[in-house]
Amino acid sequence: MDIVFSETQLVHRPQQYGVHGRLVTPLENPNRAETLRERLTGMGLTHRQPEDVGVEAITAVHAGHYVDFLRGAWSRFQALRNAGPEVLPNVHPYHAGASSLGARPAPRTTGILGQTGWYIGDLSCAMGERTFEAIYESAMTAATAADIVLGGQPAAYALCRPPGHHAYPDRANGFCFFNNAAIAAQRLRSKYGKVAIIDFDTHHGDGTQAIFYDRGDVFVGSVHTETSEYYPHFFGYADETGREGGEGCNLNIPLAFKADNHAIITGVERLIDAATAFGAEALVVSAGWDAHKDDPLSRLSVTEEAYSRIGELVGGVNLPTVIVQEGGYSLAAVAECAPRFVEAFGR
Repeated sequence: MDIVFSETQLVHRPQQYGVHGRLVTPLENPNRAETLRERLTGMGLTHRQPEDVGVEAITAVHAGHYVDFLRGAWSRFQALRNAGPEVLPNVHPYHAGASSLGARPAPRTTGILGQTGWYIGDLSCAMGERTFEAIYESAMTAATAADIVLGGQPAAYALCRPPGHHAYPDRANGFCFFNNAAIAAQRLRSKYGKVAIIDFDTHHGDGTQAIFYDRGDVFVGSVHTETSEYYPHFFGYADETGREGGEGCNLNIPLAFKADNHAIITGVERLIDAATAFGAEALVVSAGWDAHKDDPLSRLSVTEEAYSRIGELVGGVNLPTVIVQEGGYSLAAVAECAPRFVEAFGR
């Protein structure tokens, strides 16, 4: 299996994010990607550089005006009087969490502060001088992995950093700017009539859900920690099943706090059954290792053994598969979970 990764993804080095009323050092940092690359190439995966397939791979699922904002945000922000080192919002539109909006029009405000509040949904997406370079390469990593599979390889691993599944069509959230899994799925649609996305991160992939919620050609399934008291809070509930042409093509399986290996494995089994019933011809896996009990963001009791079984289940579907890296913030845990998944997937 090829693993796609670019060193440029490491130049995004956020200094702060907001949690529990404090600005703290971000958990999403370059060490995550470096640890995963070292462990996975050490298993024999072949390292491939992403190809620049063009911004069109991004605008296939994201609004062009959102991409333009991200490209120019840092330099515009630095022109403010007494600007801090990173782009962070201090205002938000009241309806920022409304799923019914889908991809919103460009905001009426033309100022950088108003636009930052429109396009950046929370305090976890600080942008530095080189953030756009990193997020662009992360998106190209996903697109290249999809192209490898489109070219006939059975699977490819997109080591995307920063992650993507909280990114909406026109809004960054939860460490995520471009939705890498959505980019891969849309690219696979050029060949496959129906594509399924299976997400087993500790957090619900709310951005992925939003992108495909009205569509009947992409199934989105997520098993995650229940969200009534946990990020992303506003979505991820079991009654969110899709809308209009996408009705029945979205499945959320929330897990109670302290849920164990059996619970997450059973959830993945349900997602696979649903994807099979949907008629998926190709698969995108949003792989998060942050459900592990030792992850600083986890509220679950999952151990590394679960990922061996999940790898077996996903590999057993025997569909063309793009594995896209999402969360995982304990270096020790990701160093165990990812190799177990990949090894079992390939059996």
